Amino acid sequence: MNNMRSGNYTISQMQVPIVWVTKYRYPVLKGELQKRCRELIIEICDAEDIRILKGVVSKEHVHMHIEYPPSKAISDVVKKLKGRVSRKLQQEFPSCQKDIGENIFGR
Repeated sequence: MNNMRSGNYTISQMQVPIVWVTKYRYPVLKGELQKRCRELIIEICDAEDIRILKGVVSKEHVHMHIEYPPSKAISDVVKKLKGRVSRKLQQEFPSCQKDIGENIFGR
């Protein structure tokens, strides 16, 4: 029971697997981009009080098993993760953007 979250009147343990892919499954998450993506996910999860139980960043998708507080909606958690990671990676690695301004992260 030590890994459960407790509030004033509640005890909870909300876990969910999350998988998201790059647009058209382009294999862009390689090398430095893959390492930076992993670092950003860890930073965001720490800031949002989300525990990563398992996770992997593959070349065309991210797979995570997380535990999150009941005060957050899972749709907001996924939106924050995908949006922040995509924005930061596109700022740091401009080669990830297509010529027409469309991004490959599918947000």
